[in-house]
Amino acid sequence: MIDHTGVASERIKAAQTFYDAAFAALGGGARMVVPTEHTGGKVVVGYGRERPVFWLHEGEAGVGRHVAFVARSRAEVDRFYKAAIAAGGRDNGAPGLRSHYHPDYYGAFVLDPDGNNIEAVCHAPA
Repeated sequence: MIDHTGVASERIKAAQTFYDAAFAALGGGARMVVPTEHTGGKVVVGYGRERPVFWLHEGEAGVGRHVAFVARSRAEVDRFYKAAIAAGGRDNGAPGLRSHYHPDYYGAFVLDPDGNNIEAVCHAPA
């Protein structure tokens, strides 16, 4: 089980703009900013709904990372996709059913400013 996860960003301001929009579309947002005196001067922001579950931190970005966020409805997946694209994300799979995973798998994929594959997924039936 995963309690929290995150990614590094070499383009931290662009990444914050992206994640602010993406999480707002999912009913969440920035829940914590760690004071820079505890981070070696780097920006560290925790995102989630009730508490931070996804951490964005300033640093050398990795390649090929994939993170999927829970959407509570298919409409929320659609809003995530539109907001993430509008905030500088790049299309990596428009909203739709991915029945090769299971019949009710509805997801959308967007590349963040550092190239991470970010997904919103709803598993509920239509």
